[in-house]
Parts: sequence; C-alpha cells; structure tokens
Amino acid sequence: MRPLCFPLALFANILCLGQTYTLRSSVSWVVSSNDVVEDADLSEEVAPALLVDSAGLWKQAYPSSNVLGDSVETPGELVKPESDNVAQLSSRLFSYRLEKVKKSASSSPPPHQETARTARYIAHYSDWGHLATISTQDKIKGLPFGNIFSVSDGTLDNSTGVIYFYVTPMDNTVADLRMNPYASLTFSEAEGEFCRQMVYDPEDPRCARLTLTGKMVEVPPEELTFAKEAMFSRHPVMAKWPVGHKWFFMKLELIQVWLQDWIGGTSLIPLEDYFKTTPF
Repeated sequence: MRPLCFPLALFANILCLGQTYTLRSSVSWVVSSNDVVEDADLSEEVAPALLVDSAGLWKQAYPSSNVLGDSVETPGELVKPESDNVAQLSSRLFSYRLEKVKKSASSSPPPHQETARTARYIAHYSDWGHLATISTQDKIKGLPFGNIFSVSDGTLDNSTGVIYFYVTPMDNTVADLRMNPYASLTFSEAEGEFCRQMVYDPEDPRCARLTLTGKMVEVPPEELTFAKEAMFSRHPVMAKWPVGHKWFFMKLELIQVWLQDWIGGTSLIPLEDYFKTTPF
C-alpha cells in the first residue's frame, strides 16, 4: 500500500489548490487578486445595504467579529472568500489604481539641522498619521485613544502645512472631538523608504517623528474646494466611499509643532517658522 501514499497526497494537494482561501483578521477586507479595479458609481443607490446602514463599516463600537456580516470567527482563521459581488465591491471601495496618485519627485529628507523644513517635509509627504484624542467611550472615558487617519496638507506640488482630514460622524474619534476638539497627530519617517534604506529602527531618533498638536475644526465653506482637492488627489478612493456615512472635512489648527529628527534632544518649532518654510 505504501506506493499509493504519494499519489493520494499529491491528488489531495491539487484539490486544495482548486479552492482559494484568505487568511484575514476579523476586521480586514477581502480583495480578490483577480478583480480589476475600475472607476464606478458607488453611491448609496448601488452600494449594498451592509455598507451604508447602521451596521456599516464605520459604526461606533462595532463587534470585532461580524463586521461584514460574517459568522463569529477566531482571528487568523482560514475562511472562504466572500461572494464575488462583495469582494469586487470591497476592492473598489478600498483600493485604486496606483497611477492615479502622482508620485513625488523628491524622496530625500532635508538635513536634520533644518528642523522647520524637516517638519514640513514629514507633514507633506506622509499619507497617514496617528491621531490621539481624549476618549468618550464608556470603558475608557477620559483616557487617551489613538486612531489612524489618512491626511493631506495639499496636492503633492502644493504644500500648506495645514493638515486636512475626511471623516465620518460614525467614527469614535469624531465623537471624542465633539466633546474635546483638541488632539495630537503623530507622523513617523518610517512610513517612507528613508529609514529602511538607512536601517534605522522607527524608534531611532534619526528616523524622524513629528507630533502636531492643536484644535480639530470643520473646514469652512470657502475652504472646502481646496480641502477636497487636497484629500482626493492623494487618496482618490475616498471619492467612492458611501455617502450615507455623511463624510465631511476637518483640519488641525496648530498650537505646537514637536519634532525629533536627530540624537540629542527634540525641537519645538515656532509656528511662524513652520509655516514660512516649504518641504521642497
């Protein structure tokens, strides 16, 4: 019987390859590698109810399982992909063609002695940051709460130093800001390639980090056109997010600019110096 073992094992492996499985956490999105991501009208009228109703992706305090209507799963469990329709919609809502985002011509950070310029460089070329607020959630009320946000201070060829956000009232962070609008936004140079190329650990002082502290405010009507261009040029997928989540634009009015970009201490950069320099 021994000669049959190898053919049977080989046949079993071939059968397994016939089914595609995705290893995911309980809150990640299934995106088929075979999907072709095209522009499409993904308004409320055509998006499935599961993406726009009260059980939507951004519902406050959603359970860690069952985000997209899944049965309860153990994180990391192997599960079958969603239906083709859900997978295709997910890929179109949360991804976009890379050529739609212009790549920066500059990839080298300024000399570390130029602290204001370094701060503007990090603020401009970072696509996302960590926003810390004072929580309003019941179990951690009054304690710090951090969240990741996509950001932009302008189109790639027009840096303002003012950080813009595109947010939904369904987000816990927005609920926090309604009670206390003050927040700190932290960037790390580790987001780009520089620290990897230099083999700097993200906590190495030479891998610069920037924290901007201030007051989060809604963008006024006269500034909305610029805020929209700033965000959607850097994050074009946002234009396709479900309108039912009532997205709106916010910005951070700065109070303090804190930078660590070298060994030997940190810098508090005067706002005047921060705004009068450029990252280019």
